[in-house]
Amino acid sequence: MPEYHLDTSLAKDTRASLNPFTLAYIEAAMWTLTDEDGHSLDYLGLHDIADKSIAAMRADCAAFQEAHANLLEGAGTPEQNGQDFWLTRNGHGAGFWDRGYPTAIGQALTDAAHAYGSCDGYIGDDGMVYFS
Repeated sequence: MPEYHLDTSLAKDTRASLNPFTLAYIEAAMWTLTDEDGHSLDYLGLHDIADKSIAAMRADCAAFQEAHANLLEGAGTPEQNGQDFWLTRNGHGAGFWDRGYPTAIGQALTDAAHAYGSCDGYIGDDGMVYFS
């Protein structure tokens, strides 16, 4: 994954309220976001994401972390796990399953991420990024 960090200049309060897992999840989501022609929209930042999408992403991350805390302890860092949750649930060809974790961890986290289904990002009529 390329080095990418959200531009959070207009969202310091929001950034401060996100744990490292959730912030990395959102960074991965924004890194993979493209327009209808397949062009990267990775220049967009946290301040470009609609509040309701941030809330939904935070809730998904919190639920995943709580439900799978024991497995996550045997996996990567919170940042790596947040990225892997996004990549795995959306079938990006990388994620928990290819990190070399013991099968009991990697496969269980992969199955758990897949259970959340995919999440697509798009630009709304208001110019904000939404995830559904």
